[in-house]
Amino acid sequence: MGVITYSQEFKSAIAPSRMFKALILDSHNIIPKIVPEGIKSVEFIEGDGGVGSIKKTNFAESSPIKYTKHKIDALDVDNCYCKYTLIETGVQFDKIDFVVYEVKFVAADGGCVCKMASEYHAKEGCELKEDDIKQGKDKALGLVKSIEEYLLANPDVCA
Repeated sequence: MGVITYSQEFKSAIAPSRMFKALILDSHNIIPKIVPEGIKSVEFIEGDGGVGSIKKTNFAESSPIKYTKHKIDALDVDNCYCKYTLIETGVQFDKIDFVVYEVKFVAADGGCVCKMASEYHAKEGCELKEDDIKQGKDKALGLVKSIEEYLLANPDVCA
């Protein structure tokens, strides 16, 4: 089983604690408000948001993926860090067995740097290429940018 690791960073004008709260801690409330055309709802189906919790994201009818389930593997609120694993999805991936994500927000220049890493674990006998994961990476970055814009326009949210 092969693994492709992809890392990316981007700068934001938003403080790390606000970005972390919006994207991780309060995502079940924030994300469906910001991108209702893409995400219908986010709910905890196990736990309360801490380590071991399972979060289900339900996508809009137009999406080829109907839902995803992520398990929270590590959560450090003080250091704005979260590690979670994609454990189930509404479509079967041809080549991907599971995906592990790590997100950390670090203070920088009055805002933060968001550091994201993804480990794509290929199914036995399959080889992953960058093109196989590009769409998911692009959507994740688009969501982060949408949240940043929302927080800039609404300074009291996640304050």
